[in-house]
Amino acid sequence: MPPPSSGGIAVAQILGIVENFDMASHGPTLVDQNGGRPSVLGAHLLGEAGHLAYADRNKYVADTDFIGLPGGNWDTMLNKPYLSQRAALISTTGVLTTPVAAGNLGDVPLSPSFVQERGTTHLSLHDKYGNVVAMTTTIESGLGSYHMTNGFLLNNELTDFNAAPAVGGVLVANRVQPGKRPRSSMSPTLVFKRNADGSRGDFYMTTGSPGGATIIQYVAKTLVAALDWGMDAQQAVSMIDFGGNNASAGSPMIVGGEHPNVDLSVPSGGLAGDNDPLVKGLRNLGHTVNTAAQSSGLSAIIRTIICGSAVLVGGADRRREGVVLGDTFKP
Repeated sequence: MPPPSSGGIAVAQILGIVENFDMASHGPTLVDQNGGRPSVLGAHLLGEAGHLAYADRNKYVADTDFIGLPGGNWDTMLNKPYLSQRAALISTTGVLTTPVAAGNLGDVPLSPSFVQERGTTHLSLHDKYGNVVAMTTTIESGLGSYHMTNGFLLNNELTDFNAAPAVGGVLVANRVQPGKRPRSSMSPTLVFKRNADGSRGDFYMTTGSPGGATIIQYVAKTLVAALDWGMDAQQAVSMIDFGGNNASAGSPMIVGGEHPNVDLSVPSGGLAGDNDPLVKGLRNLGHTVNTAAQSSGLSAIIRTIICGSAVLVGGADRRREGVVLGDTFKP
């Protein structure tokens, strides 16, 4: 998803950063239909990559009709040498000091904007003709602007602009301007296999989610779960939500405490989650861990081979009202 959504660039940055680590060797344990238990190091690497990606997202991405991307092209933020430099900031034995700084890609002021939303939905679709759709749509907050016309609720998208037009007296990229589109985090994603000559191959996967600024984290963990950890669509979608968004000093790692595989019991003299191996392991690395319930609404479709035949397998997030519907045709 291109600007003014920051989702496509941020998700690709996260994947490009963790590509520098052997993510396949840091997969979950006790894998069940709910995705099992993410490993501490796997969650740590994705969370740290999230902090770095959100730092760049907050500083550089806005409506490109008004504010161009660094270097005038997305490749400046996504090329392998740059993401390798960002990955080199991550330690496997300690944590980044947050908020981390954006990469040195140009003189645009930092412009954080995190607004909780309840008005977004996502659909993942594949029909018998091979058409695939990843669609995220939003009216921003619940009931949007509370105004309706011709049967449609009007959106409240002004809240996706930065509330303050300047930081330290310098105009921010995502400030309000006439005719300008606000930055979002929507990340509808299509994944294709790569042919031997480097060209785009067959469709493999589609996914996306509602969730405001946390959409990027939800989609990134689902892609890594499917592509690196070999999960099916339902497992990847249902897995514990985790990640980092560089929102503030000491920005916490999110571990969704609503998940049945997270133990939020409180040991004597400890904190909620200290009995949970993932939460405790992240804290031992130095992370502040936020175990608030997450409300992702992920869906995914993965094209896979079962009994020698290509089939489509779907997954829907039980945290919201998602459902998988399909027919018996073969893609």
